[in-house]
Amino acid sequence: MWFVYVVECRDGTYYTGVARDVERRLAEHNAGRGARYTRGRGPVRVVAASRAMEKRAAYRLEWAVKQLPRRRKAAAVRKRAR
Repeated sequence: MWFVYVVECRDGTYYTGVARDVERRLAEHNAGRGARYTRGRGPVRVVAASRAMEKRAAYRLEWAVKQLPRRRKAAAVRKRAR
């Protein structure tokens, strides 16, 4: 099963990714071995994660989240935090 996650970087930006193990992936981002985008923007923290889903559905959701404007992502993260 796969998860879609959103992390907030130290500079306040968001990064969206897909992983089987979100905690392991978070550790990779914070160690500088994650996505190029998060290198130099760490440490990052997970602000939202999806429920487990099939790989294809996870990549489709990731793409849809990445298409959202920043303010819509921020609103979704705030709503998810409640």
